[in-house]
Amino acid sequence: MNKKRIDLKKDVFNKSQYSKTISTSFEELGVKTISEQLNEEVSIEDFFNLYNQLFYEIPSEGDTNSHRYLVIQSGEYINFDENLEEIEALREEIARLRTDILDLRIQNIELETGQKLNINTDALKNQISNIGSNIESNQTSIAEAQAASEKAIAEANTPTESKTDTSGVGYF
Repeated sequence: MNKKRIDLKKDVFNKSQYSKTISTSFEELGVKTISEQLNEEVSIEDFFNLYNQLFYEIPSEGDTNSHRYLVIQSGEYINFDENLEEIEALREEIARLRTDILDLRIQNIELETGQKLNINTDALKNQISNIGSNIESNQTSIAEAQAASEKAIAEANTPTESKTDTSGVGYF
């Protein structure tokens, strides 16, 4: 058997060198002081500054990280649905008052001229209602198309794994 000699080298520090060379604090473990943690926190002002800078880069539609997501989250927080119900009730009342005003104007014209105008306000209300429904339907379709478009763009920009060409055409 062939014996080999291996020399081991050991560095030894005296007490004064040890504290200068080796850190004995917990900095390397990632423990931060309270003041360091407070300095790293984002303030509300910082958040809104970033939001204003990124406003046009944030997608309008999406389940997360979008303007719609922010609106839904904030709306839930401030009970926005309650306000929407009240707003919708007020809109309905305004619409009813406008039709009442229209009916009164028609009656006024008929009294002043002495002629019957034969304007069917119920038919006008139905037409206006149908137009409103069509607008809502179109807005929904546009939002769905925009979301699908943004999703397709995001998928197109996502890197895919390299695929092996199995078409049979290639170099030999």
